[in-house]
Amino acid sequence: MLERGTDYEDTCARFRWRVPARYNIGIDICDKWAGEPDRLALIHKRRPDEPGPEVERFTFRGLSRLSNQLANALAAHGIARGDRIGILLPQAPETALAHIAAYKLGAIAVPLFALFGAEALEYRLGDSGAAALITDNAGLATVAEIRGQLPALKLILCTEGTGAGALGFHEETAKARDAFAPADTLADDPAMIIYTSGTTGPPKGALHAHRVLLGHLPGVEFPQEFFPQAGDLFWTPADWAWIGGLIDVLLPAWHHGVPVLAHRFAKFEPEEAFRLMAEFGVRNAFMPPTALKMMRGVDTPRSRWRYDVRSIGSGGETLGEGLLDWGRETFGLTINEFYGQTECNLVVGNCAGLMPVKPGCMGRAVPGHEVAIVDDTGAPLPHGMHGNIAVKRPDPVMFLKYWNNPEATTKKFAGDWLLTGDTGARDEDGYFRFAGRDDDVITSGGYRIGPGEIEDCLLKHPAVAMAAVVGVPDELRTERVKAFVVLREGAVASEATAAELQAHVKARLAAHEYPREVAFIDALPMTATGKIVRRALRQRDVTTQT
Repeated sequence: MLERGTDYEDTCARFRWRVPARYNIGIDICDKWAGEPDRLALIHKRRPDEPGPEVERFTFRGLSRLSNQLANALAAHGIARGDRIGILLPQAPETALAHIAAYKLGAIAVPLFALFGAEALEYRLGDSGAAALITDNAGLATVAEIRGQLPALKLILCTEGTGAGALGFHEETAKARDAFAPADTLADDPAMIIYTSGTTGPPKGALHAHRVLLGHLPGVEFPQEFFPQAGDLFWTPADWAWIGGLIDVLLPAWHHGVPVLAHRFAKFEPEEAFRLMAEFGVRNAFMPPTALKMMRGVDTPRSRWRYDVRSIGSGGETLGEGLLDWGRETFGLTINEFYGQTECNLVVGNCAGLMPVKPGCMGRAVPGHEVAIVDDTGAPLPHGMHGNIAVKRPDPVMFLKYWNNPEATTKKFAGDWLLTGDTGARDEDGYFRFAGRDDDVITSGGYRIGPGEIEDCLLKHPAVAMAAVVGVPDELRTERVKAFVVLREGAVASEATAAELQAHVKARLAAHEYPREVAFIDALPMTATGKIVRRALRQRDVTTQT
């Protein structure tokens, strides 16, 4: 646990990594707490339209037994150490159990966003070679369309019963023994594959070791104001399929034996967020900036709900001074911004209780991580100069490699520096300021969205000849997805065609990835080598708006 020093420098000096040679996430987040029979692990609040009790509570002991049963059930169906297990579920107890069981089994968890469409799932399940999938009825219906294209997938467990080639999750679990001997894994053994947003070409599977959880701890404890403290309870609206929900909240909270609140929003409701915080006594939260912006629109929350939040971290987009001021007025605290990416997460952050927060800055290097601004060869640059935001290896939070993609793994590094693909500058006090992205990633509503996958999806529509996707400024989401489309001969540029293309992407990829704006153009700007000049398209949008 991060030890608080007299100041930032003293805190960094006191920090030492403690990563044992042998380590298993499943044991660490669950079984080590099972000796305390009443220790609360999870509070699950269902929506009114979801079956089951409105609120259900789980202890670590209960989760330990249930995950043992699930691990035995998976093993009985031939799922073994090293096999990949897709987890296509929203925030729910079964999602957490699937992760714990996968880690105990020595398998590799592959978290998948519940709103992914068939094409997005086919790519990720196929690329990972997933042998098993744990999902619900909605996920099962989508996967049924592509089951024939997934020869490695031999087992599907559905949390809502049998059907469409799936066995019942609860039925199979209930038949299994509640004792299980977890795999004796090394800290460097693979534990999970989390797919990137596909910013340059198809999404890449970042393979992480069991040690990734230990690597995340200082990056959680720092912006959450030296988490944990007595009475802490953690919550995020971010889906556990993303690294932000899974390893910024769920797993580190359970490492420390802190309970987590789970609730699945049909659509994020800012008033319900305040209500949840008050009802369950949420003390710590990870809130994407878009959620905070939506909550800022709620009138007089402090007079309407009795909440007492101790710390809020936010990442994915830069927080402006206005949002920081609103956080102080609304919660009586400074929202701490942090920075990271799927391959190497939570390496820069703020901690208002320890050091000043500079509006517009992501913070300083989190204790334990060496972060710098370097040139393309990996040479560190002076203070104030713009360059690549980079992290030095070895680092326990850093990914092992890209799954099935050694070339991309090699390109990710310049010497011993992992290049994040983002550019920025560091000032003389060590604060990092984000400048831009050299991979054209779109940051929208807290999601990092890559244009390549959306463009590929659009090109599969019979009306589309060429397509390019960029992010354009949006007051609420920071950026919104905009598609520039060249139509095939005979296709008509109309509002109806635009709506059809939007629905096409939304159904096949995910709701947050569809282009909220479609512009029809005669030709795309290209380089001499045939690469799309997205910069010209973004400039075109600015010119059009003005």
